[in-house]
Amino acid sequence: MPDKDTHFLNIALDLGRRMLGQTAPNPAVGCVIVKDGVIVGQGVTQKGGRPHAETEALKEAGDKAKGATVYVSIEPCAHKGRTGSCASALIKAGVARVVAPLEDPDPRVSGKGFHMLHEAGIEVLTGLCEEEAERVNEGFLKRMRYGRPMFTLKLATSLDGRIATAKGESRWISGEESRAYAHRLRATHDGIMVGIGTVRADNPLLSCRLPGLEEFSPIRIVVDRKLRLPFDSQLVRTARQYPLWIITSDRHEADHVALYEQEGAKIVSVPVNEEGYADPLIAARKLGELGLTRVLIEGGAHLAAAFLREDLVDRLEWVTAPLLLGSDALPAMEVLGRELLADHPRFKSTGMRLLGQDRLESFVRAG
Repeated sequence: MPDKDTHFLNIALDLGRRMLGQTAPNPAVGCVIVKDGVIVGQGVTQKGGRPHAETEALKEAGDKAKGATVYVSIEPCAHKGRTGSCASALIKAGVARVVAPLEDPDPRVSGKGFHMLHEAGIEVLTGLCEEEAERVNEGFLKRMRYGRPMFTLKLATSLDGRIATAKGESRWISGEESRAYAHRLRATHDGIMVGIGTVRADNPLLSCRLPGLEEFSPIRIVVDRKLRLPFDSQLVRTARQYPLWIITSDRHEADHVALYEQEGAKIVSVPVNEEGYADPLIAARKLGELGLTRVLIEGGAHLAAAFLREDLVDRLEWVTAPLLLGSDALPAMEVLGRELLADHPRFKSTGMRLLGQDRLESFVRAG
């Protein structure tokens, strides 16, 4: 049986996990306030990143927060922003202890919140459940530490790693349960990214269409260096309903760019690399600058290979359907361009389960 600090901190982490994909550019934080062994207040960071979890939990706890222990999934903020800092609010409420697994690497916080609490005479315990907190907050931590979001690559293939027949037929390789899982995965990410080839082949909507989760739809991102996304595509026609960003070359005429902007799309211009494609590293940093912390890559083969080549894929969700398509069918990814086995991307398995007749395997990048 875990000790009480671990027990309540895990509750806070679970609360934060429920808001993944909804709080960018802030982390998805959960907070639990406990007094005499009973939860008297709890909260999560709200959609768009405000209010913070501590503020919500203190509001619920009221006067009961005095002398209580606060469990929060990352260091309380020390900067004021649009409201006072969470560290100040905890001090004002008169809490006795704060238990948080890790320091917030945001330069505006980065130990300052813990220092404020300590100076006010509040006991601070850190390091507990640190590994799990790193997993929950991975997207935010990646953005703070490396200037880019966490990238999850989702693949749905045949047993022999193919995503469509030789004629391009792909609906549906995976089953209904797997497609429902893909929509749940979308809901936990800030953005969903596809290449222009996928858009032209499938004309996807890329929203989250599970009942009750429609408002959790991510920002749709299309990598389209030539800026040829059809104006009659579902993506452009719904750009004012669901945000649409287009990553493209910085060499287009302003009038051409303006046509998409008039439809509600946001243009993200990046330099092209030597091969004439949008540079994945620069695109990743641009998305980080724009506040995204978690991005799901859903297709196609060129985009998957481009991000794998640059070691940008942090998590891999691979659905395998029980059918074979043969070597003339379309592969899940293009050439990675690495000759030595030691240089190829490696991943570590974190679990496997069945989705109907399909098999889902989850991986994290090794090393």
